[in-house]
Amino acid sequence: MAEAGYRVTGRVQGVGFRWWTRAQAARLGLVGTVRNAEDGSVEVQARGSDYALAELERLLVEGPPHAAVARVDRIPASLSSTAAAFEIVR
Repeated sequence: MAEAGYRVTGRVQGVGFRWWTRAQAARLGLVGTVRNAEDGSVEVQARGSDYALAELERLLVEGPPHAAVARVDRIPASLSSTAAAFEIVR
């Protein structure tokens, strides 16, 4: 299993981005978290196959219909080793 972290910037808060990300990650069989950051970005931490992580990154660049993703940056993975599902963190 591989791990990856992402910071998504642009119009990504208040547009259903976290809910959409959770649905995409669950469909891909990933575990992890998605949360709004104080700077207006969204932070994603995920664990799963290399293929699923690459597909999630591709999807994050597109985003849900009402989002306007400016960029997706890789950040250090910091997922708890006990994560068992993909969850929205408040």
